[in-house]
Amino acid sequence: MKAILEFNLPEDNQEFKLATKASDWWCVCWEMNQWLRAHYKCMPDKICLDAMEKLSELMNKNGVSLDDVQ
Repeated sequence: MKAILEFNLPEDNQEFKLATKASDWWCVCWEMNQWLRAHYKCMPDKICLDAMEKLSELMNKNGVSLDDVQ
């Protein structure tokens, strides 16, 4: 199976950048999640827990998961 995304450049430049940078954004979220988890393990605090919960809430709201890629 193949999926082909087509863009009319330069008009669709923003959509093109979003599509081609999606894996970079996934990596940013993954690394932030890992950093929060490690920080919380070493020094549990409410702010860190709140940030972890907010990240999870935002991902759920937008229908994405860090598990989708693996």
